[in-house]
Amino acid sequence: MPSMIESPKSSGSSVSFESFDGTAIGCRRIGSGPPVVMVHGSGGGTHSWEPVAERLADRFEVWTPARRGYAPSGAGRSPKRFADEVGDLKALIDRIGRPVHLAGMSYGATVALHAAAAGLPVQSLVLWEPPLYAAGQELAPVLARFEELTARGERRRADRLLGEEVARVPAALLDLMDAGEAADDEAADASGWCRDLESMAADTADVERWSAVTVPVLLMRGADTWQPMPRTLDRLATALPRVTLTTFPGQMHFAPSTVPDAVAAEIARFLAHT
Repeated sequence: MPSMIESPKSSGSSVSFESFDGTAIGCRRIGSGPPVVMVHGSGGGTHSWEPVAERLADRFEVWTPARRGYAPSGAGRSPKRFADEVGDLKALIDRIGRPVHLAGMSYGATVALHAAAAGLPVQSLVLWEPPLYAAGQELAPVLARFEELTARGERRRADRLLGEEVARVPAALLDLMDAGEAADDEAADASGWCRDLESMAADTADVERWSAVTVPVLLMRGADTWQPMPRTLDRLATALPRVTLTTFPGQMHFAPSTVPDAVAAEIARFLAHT
């Protein structure tokens, strides 16, 4: 297996390595201490956990990989499955050389659950609102429509489709989001979204299966996040054998970006006792 290549930066190192199937995976590493790997959600990248990661770097060695399909990582094969991303995490953990604490945001939290269930050397899990309800073949037509809209350059409509049919964001909030500025990297992350939808469409919404995850879990959510996320997380908290459930008042799905100090502090407290 090719060795890891690092490029030093003032705020850490950029890292590139080949995964199990030759897909190039890029990530950032900052800080020192026990290793924490932080997995981003759909439409994200190495920057997604950055506000939180920077606040943990005085106590932990924090790794923030870009999942396959998101720059600077390679696209990987299609159709993608969660097992592919578990393989990517295994390749990274093998190179770190010791068990890690694994944190996941949104879709990345679902990846983290799959990794722990597959027996990767994970000491604990930190999960921010995994959308476990967004799974199954009902997402296949959503994927087809998303690909059609992005191929025509209609990314605003494509994003609206994702909000309505995948994240199930309330219409009033979607209207506010539609009125905002378009992100510069929208076209770049369309491929990543397609691959994520492939994985979700091939998965199941069965929450009880995660009872097989026996490591300590910090499950975090925003008090104002819309349904069905709260119901799903309540079911997940019941299924997990060793779980700490933390709710952030006045916050929604985006709390790791809007209140990174509070999120980082909660993670640090949890990791200090695992």
